[in-house]
Amino acid sequence: MERLIEILQELHPEVDYGLCTTLIDDKILDSFDIVSLITEISDEFDVRVPASEIIPENFNSAEALWDMIERLMDE
Repeated sequence: MERLIEILQELHPEVDYGLCTTLIDDKILDSFDIVSLITEISDEFDVRVPASEIIPENFNSAEALWDMIERLMDE
């Protein structure tokens, strides 16, 4: 999870990713950020993020993102 937080901080260093649960709802992450995140996640964690996983619930918080990554690593 530490590496995920580092990736997120590269996008928006002003956000407290430990507390924020509205990254999509509050439009903190935009579509370009999502594409960047998917690329970074794929490279860093060696997972493929299918289109079916690209939903707001999976990107609204660092915790939700980490849950998705763990799920994808188990597949």
